Amino acid sequence: MLILQNLFTNLSIESRSACFSCYERVYSPQPLPTILRFTRMNDLHWINFNDLRNTEGGFSKLYCDYVNDFQKVKQYFEVDFHFLQSFSAHAERLRRQVRHRTTLVEVLEEQNRAYGSSDKTLEHIHQLAEENTFAIVTGQQVGILGGPLYTVYKTITAVKLARQLHEAHPQYNFVPVFWLEGEDHDFEEVNKVGLLNNEHQPVTIEYLLKGKKIQKNLGAVGEIELNGSLDLFFDQLQKTLTNSEFRESILQTIRKTYTPSSTFNRAFAQLMNSLFEDEGLVFISSNDRRLKQLLSSVFLKEINEFPRVSQLIIQQSAELEVNYHAQMKTKAMNLFLFYKGGRYFIEPRENDFALRGTRQYFSKEELIRMVEENPEMISPNVALRPICQDTILPTLAYVGGPSEVAYFAQLKPVYQYYDLTMPIIYPRASATVLEERQLKIMEKYQLDVMEFFENYRSINDKVIQLISEVTIDDMFTEAAQRIADTLNEMRFGLNYIDPTLMGPLESTRERIDGHLTALKQRANDAQKRKHEVALRQVQKVVNQIMPNGNLQEREFNIIYFLNKHGLEFTKWLLGELQITQFKHQILHV
Repeated sequence: MLILQNLFTNLSIESRSACFSCYERVYSPQPLPTILRFTRMNDLHWINFNDLRNTEGGFSKLYCDYVNDFQKVKQYFEVDFHFLQSFSAHAERLRRQVRHRTTLVEVLEEQNRAYGSSDKTLEHIHQLAEENTFAIVTGQQVGILGGPLYTVYKTITAVKLARQLHEAHPQYNFVPVFWLEGEDHDFEEVNKVGLLNNEHQPVTIEYLLKGKKIQKNLGAVGEIELNGSLDLFFDQLQKTLTNSEFRESILQTIRKTYTPSSTFNRAFAQLMNSLFEDEGLVFISSNDRRLKQLLSSVFLKEINEFPRVSQLIIQQSAELEVNYHAQMKTKAMNLFLFYKGGRYFIEPRENDFALRGTRQYFSKEELIRMVEENPEMISPNVALRPICQDTILPTLAYVGGPSEVAYFAQLKPVYQYYDLTMPIIYPRASATVLEERQLKIMEKYQLDVMEFFENYRSINDKVIQLISEVTIDDMFTEAAQRIADTLNEMRFGLNYIDPTLMGPLESTRERIDGHLTALKQRANDAQKRKHEVALRQVQKVVNQIMPNGNLQEREFNIIYFLNKHGLEFTKWLLGELQITQFKHQILHV
């Protein structure tokens, strides 16, 4: 059975469909393997990002032009990502500037062994020592249980892009690398998961250190140690997840990775390793003294020459904002300092530097000495993080989401300033997963998935009109028109009798309109109560497609689908998620 699953995972969608009838003739009445059940209903559906721009959590004009009409934005980027053949020339440019491979491999091997990575990952790490090996990088904050679904989609895109590039350019090696963004200090960004509960309502479950919200700056969230509060988090998760044949095994898997004394970085990497165990994914945490030593020249340049980087970004942003938007709001200096357990922005003053939110001040000489003696105390902000990433790694391509593409549109002159080659920015895959139950409800009420993206709030009205024997809008529109016609006829007679009656006539019209409006609302409410079952069904589909009014990939954690379909769901996603269409994909599972 495992052989069959592996076989079908590697087949194209069309080939799988052709094999189903043959399989059932030979093996019936044995049930189809899970991986086959997933793909049997798969009917690919694509939506242009332009059509999703007005959705909450949607896609900007800049991003839409980036994927659909690159010529409009080409001046902001190094290479057009659409053409695989261009990657080879970019690799040759990059090969000449890459340094630090020996130190990089040493750190990566140590980190990934600690994360329990596979032999394939270690093989990939050793390949990075060779000058013909390049990194296909993605990254994300280390959200608990993997964070939003798009984190998984970014990872899949990096893994599949590395495969495709190796097939197109076998003279090179391409290694998928995940940058653990664990230096951020915003705990609220990493401590929660979103899913649907037993009533199919969107809920958020938070992990709270010591069981309560903590307001203080906790420093690098990736280094925060998990504690006994995990029990409360897992209890809430278990109560929220629907009963399924996979629930206990999924909970067991995540309990093995998220344990007291582990850190957010380590637990995140270990969970992702369990999901992508065969892909050789390499993880990197930049919060390491040896890597920060490699970055000391970046930090010193920023301290000595500020606000030059910010000026470059502002100049680029001004040009960008003629037609688009500037995603990043830059600061005078783009560095943080780890200090007394927190991570604080370094704020230039007239004669020295302050740590924002503290009463601590440093001279320029003191900051320079810190970089030279303790570079691990320095941390880049969003403007310098890509520079740091590509100083350390031989980054051929970076897989990013819509916001990250917009960030990079502001950074080309900063790469030139640091004498670095800007990587190819490759858009991550984007998708909404629909299950059989939702598809049946949509078919029953003649609903198309695009209607949910365009205006999910109007879905109820459409369904009521479809199933109701009385159309309230038509009924009240007709009644209002008849009343208006009658009052207009009365106008001439009343005006002839006494012109002062025109005022009372208009007052009567307004009162009648008000009564009709109130009656219509009561009729609508009564009709909704009458069709409550149907509306509840439709709301479940709304919650699946646009939970909390946002795209599913931004709200759901993968645990929701793993609980319903098992760990094989990730393998199914690897097979089904397409990375070369550059559209929003609707997946039927």
